Amino acid sequence: MKDKKERRVITGKVELRKNEQGEGRAVGYGAVFNSLSENLGGFREVIAPGAFEGVLDDDVRALFNHDSNLILGRNGAGTLALSVDEHGLRYEIDMPDTSYARDLSVSMERGDVTQSSFGFTVENDDWSEDEEGRTIRTITKFGRLFDVSPVTYPAYPEASVALRSLEKFNEEKVKAGDSIEAEARKRELDLLAGVFTPCK
Repeated sequence: MKDKKERRVITGKVELRKNEQGEGRAVGYGAVFNSLSENLGGFREVIAPGAFEGVLDDDVRALFNHDSNLILGRNGAGTLALSVDEHGLRYEIDMPDTSYARDLSVSMERGDVTQSSFGFTVENDDWSEDEEGRTIRTITKFGRLFDVSPVTYPAYPEASVALRSLEKFNEEKVKAGDSIEAEARKRELDLLAGVFTPCK
């Protein structure tokens, strides 16, 4: 549905930069263009350049982990800057002097928090299959941009784990099938060897 709020995670580094006064600024990309996502549950996704046209002036918040109680900045207040370049949607947050923002800054400096995410709705998208038969969704226009967020975990950790588990299961199944087939073939050869054992 086109009016449903969605979230995506970007694995590109979000960094904490400090000025001469020691004030922190979080800088990262909430989204990147022309980059095929991981499997999002039966499809993969690409964001087309130009998809953010008309939404950068939305009332966008910067949150930690998409938690509206942990607000880090807001473009309407001048504490969140959003821009689009050839790479994607770039954000800069003037980190507030709050306990959770100070804690987050330490975690970012240590490399414990490195990913970004953004919340949105889609106005226009195209669906297709690539040459490998994968279903691809191309977002050509966002309807609304709600927030950008440094995040601890990706939006789909369970999906990622499930896919890895499925791959492992399939590999084990193939190995088990190969073992059963090999054992049956060995028994067959043993029987044949017994039948054709030369008489002494």
